Amino acid sequence: MSDLLVKLAAIEEQAASLGEQLADSATANAPAEYARIAKELSGLRATVEAAERYRKIVSDLEDAQAMLEDSDPDLRELASAELEEKQPERETLEEEIRQLLIPKDPNDEKSVILEIRAGTGGDEAALFAGELFRMYTRYAERSGWKIEPLSLSESGVGGVKEVVVSVGGSGAYGRLKYERGVHRVQRVPATESQGRIHTSTVTVAVLPEAEEVDVRLDPKDLRIDVYRSSGPGGQSVNTTDSAVRITYIPTGTVVQCQDEKSQHKNKAKALKVLRSRVLEAEQAREQGERAKERREQVGTGERSEKIRTYNYPQSRITDHRAGLTLHRLTEVIDGDLDEMLEAIKQELASRELAGGSAA
Repeated sequence: MSDLLVKLAAIEEQAASLGEQLADSATANAPAEYARIAKELSGLRATVEAAERYRKIVSDLEDAQAMLEDSDPDLRELASAELEEKQPERETLEEEIRQLLIPKDPNDEKSVILEIRAGTGGDEAALFAGELFRMYTRYAERSGWKIEPLSLSESGVGGVKEVVVSVGGSGAYGRLKYERGVHRVQRVPATESQGRIHTSTVTVAVLPEAEEVDVRLDPKDLRIDVYRSSGPGGQSVNTTDSAVRITYIPTGTVVQCQDEKSQHKNKAKALKVLRSRVLEAEQAREQGERAKERREQVGTGERSEKIRTYNYPQSRITDHRAGLTLHRLTEVIDGDLDEMLEAIKQELASRELAGGSAA
C-alpha cells in the first residue's frame, strides 16, 4: 500500500471513531464536547470523500493495467485508453489530497484583532497607515465581515499613528494572517516639493481573536488605570476618566483604549485585545519550531520583516514571499486583495508540501 493510501486509511479510521463518539449518548448530553467533535469530523469530511474517489481511480488503473496482458487486442486497446484517461485524474486528485493533508491552523476560522502602526517615515508613514486601514476595511466589506474600531490614534496630518480594530467573520484569520509584517511604500509625498520618491513603512499585526473560554485572565494579574482621553496634540477630549489602560503583569503587556465615552466599554474593548495578545503568545510557545517557522515565512508585525512593497510611480505591488508582482496597485489599495492572498497561500502551501512548515 502506498504512503498516501496509508495516510488516507488513518484519516478514515479517525473519522469513523469521531462518528462513533457523536453517536454516544454521553456525548449528546455534553453540548460543548458534541460541538467540538462535530467540528473536527466536519473538517475531515472533504479528505474522506477524496479518499473514496482515490481508491476508485487506483482500482480502475490496476484493472486496466491487468487488461494490457490480455490476448484480445480490443481489450488491450480499451485498457490503454482507460490508462490514458485515468492517470491524469489520479495525479490531479493526489495533489488535491496532499493539500487536504496539510495540517490546518486551528485559528483559521476565528475573527481577528488587526493592529496597524506607522513605522519609519514620519507623516508619510502615518498617511499610508491610514490608507492600509481603509484597504482592509474595504476588503472586510467585500468579504461580509464586520469591522469594530477598538483604538485609534490619529496624526496631525490626517493619517494614523496606530489603529486597532476587531474584524468579525468566519475565516477572517485564515485570510488576513498573511498580512502581518512590514508593508513598504515608495512614492512622492504630497509635502515633497522636489518630486523625490520617499520610502516609508507600516507594520501590521494580525491576532486571532480570543474568547473568554480561550484565555482566562486572573484579575490579580491585571493592573487597570483610568485617565482622561486625549486627541492629536495632547488636548483633552473628555472631562471624565473614561480612558482605560490595562497592564498584564506576568508579561508586561499594555493595552489601552479611549475611543468610547464609557469607561466600562473601553475596559471591555481593551480586555478583548489583551486576551488575543496573550493567546498568541501562549500558542507561539506551545507550537515551538512550527511557530518560529511561521514567523519567519509569514511575519509577526516586526519592522525587520518586509513582506510587501507598494510602488506608486509604477503602479506596482510586489509580495516578496510569493514572488508575485501585480500592476494593479489602485485596485489592491481599494480592497481587492483576493488574488494576492491566494498566491501567498499557494506559495506557502507548496513549501509545506516540499517539506517546510509554512502557515
